[in-house]
Amino acid sequence: MPEHDQMRTSRLLGAEEIAVSFEFFPPKTDKMEATLWSAVDRLAPLMPEFVSVTYGAGGSTRERTHATVTKLVKDTQLVPAGHLTCVGASKEEVDDVVRNYWEAGVRHIVALRGDPPEGVGQRFEPHPGGYQNTAELVEGIRSIGEFDIAVSGYPEMHPESVSLKVEMDHLKAKVDAGASRIITQFFFNNSHYLRFVERVRAHGIWCPIMPGIVPIHNFRQVSGFAQRCGASCPPWLVHRFDGLDGDPGTSHLVAAAVAAEQVMDLVDHGVRTFHFYTLNRADLVYAICHLLGVRPRQARALAS
Repeated sequence: MPEHDQMRTSRLLGAEEIAVSFEFFPPKTDKMEATLWSAVDRLAPLMPEFVSVTYGAGGSTRERTHATVTKLVKDTQLVPAGHLTCVGASKEEVDDVVRNYWEAGVRHIVALRGDPPEGVGQRFEPHPGGYQNTAELVEGIRSIGEFDIAVSGYPEMHPESVSLKVEMDHLKAKVDAGASRIITQFFFNNSHYLRFVERVRAHGIWCPIMPGIVPIHNFRQVSGFAQRCGASCPPWLVHRFDGLDGDPGTSHLVAAAVAAEQVMDLVDHGVRTFHFYTLNRADLVYAICHLLGVRPRQARALAS
């Protein structure tokens, strides 16, 4: 094995070197509920820094999100982060959710503007009595409690942004309002993330920036969502999955390899924390983490 590859393997197998977090979405049916908690049980032994639970478009899963986060606090040792958006609710309603999180023991929130009820790509209309943007939401959360607040960042620009400068101004406003970290939209070309970090730092923003990684469990579905949210699929990635629409087994093997390669390259650039959009599918995420040297707690103890 070449010396460079030996060094990379050693670095990756030091589990403490890489930290991960996971995103789940709240269930809509009993079957989805079972899938969610199966995914949680599978990934919990990897001891993520935190796990987040999303909102549906327009805040449509607000109650289920809160119930899921509360259950994570009560029934697991995980650190849950509830998503919170500006969509479809007054400031008083949003503040009540924040207070309920605090009372339930939740200390982490992912604050987002949110997608309109019509879905990604539609025009955002603030609630007349609600928070008008994410910076206002962060400030409101911070006024209620000492939460760890994460906000979003877009390596390839938000689809609605008019310019990079305006986007950076908005991001700085969110951090200045009290956000403690940035989690990026997923991307497949690492150069987008690395340039994004350079722009963010040049704009005077110094909080941690966690790259968002999405394992491609279904290329057609993920690429369609990427198109709607402004994330590009490079030709080499399309070629990797070409001809695999009816072959989920091979597709998952390719997906694990693609994600592991992406994260390994980011590790070579000094990145040590990663946020995985699990889509409530644990096996693929677990396999990728294993390739990166992230092991269950018991296995880590035995290895040391």
